[in-house]
Amino acid sequence: MRLLHTMIRVGDLERSIQFYTNVLGMNLIRTSDRPEQKYTTAFLGFGTGNAEGQAEIELTYNYGVGQYDHGSAYGHIAIAVDNAAAACDRIRAAGGNVTREAGPVKGGTTVIAFVQDPDGYKIELIERGV
Repeated sequence: MRLLHTMIRVGDLERSIQFYTNVLGMNLIRTSDRPEQKYTTAFLGFGTGNAEGQAEIELTYNYGVGQYDHGSAYGHIAIAVDNAAAACDRIRAAGGNVTREAGPVKGGTTVIAFVQDPDGYKIELIERGV
């Protein structure tokens, strides 16, 4: 088994695609519009498709729904980066929202940071070298 994708619902598909591609540097892999079912999906990742073994994010836009309640169970998406501080600088310069600057995780030494996408989903940047 391997992880294929994680799906999140978004209120504005184009805005979210712009964030994940222009701010985070992901690639738009494929889209699918289902008018009869009233939704559109977009798959994004750092590769060119999950044939490379990398997980993807599926953004789902349900026609007419502009906002979602994340609930209390959702945590975050995590992305490995070479340098968390430099990633924050790049994300901020591209218009992204850094909600926690790079620094050690509480009680540890791993350097992390957090950013937030346009729908309020948290994304953890973990300094690991990629």
